[in-house]
Amino acid sequence: MITHVKLVSIAVTDQEKSLAFYTEKLGFKLTVDEAFDKNSRWLELKPPGGQTRVVLLKAKPGDPRLGSLTNIVFTSDDIEKTYFDLKVKGVHFKEPPNKQSWGMFTQFADPDGNVFVLASQ
Repeated sequence: MITHVKLVSIAVTDQEKSLAFYTEKLGFKLTVDEAFDKNSRWLELKPPGGQTRVVLLKAKPGDPRLGSLTNIVFTSDDIEKTYFDLKVKGVHFKEPPNKQSWGMFTQFADPDGNVFVLASQ
């Protein structure tokens, strides 16, 4: 029986820059840092208290996975507080949190322009 999603991958052009963004700005914890091939590393991270990990996969500039909506939705106990905390750290948001009948959401981008949704639980 399937119990949870183990990993999701995020295409990035600069693994060091992305690692700094995800750990220093978003607060993710590095769980695996291994050589993958001669040009890249296998970088696994997870948000505090999270079960699903993200993998920062090295991509070449122009890769169609870069700079688009990722279909990855992160959640937070307090969307407005998280929005303000991350904004102060320099995270680029497409809009302030938007209240809907089902809850709140906003969208933010990483250094490669990959767009994520931040939604209430």
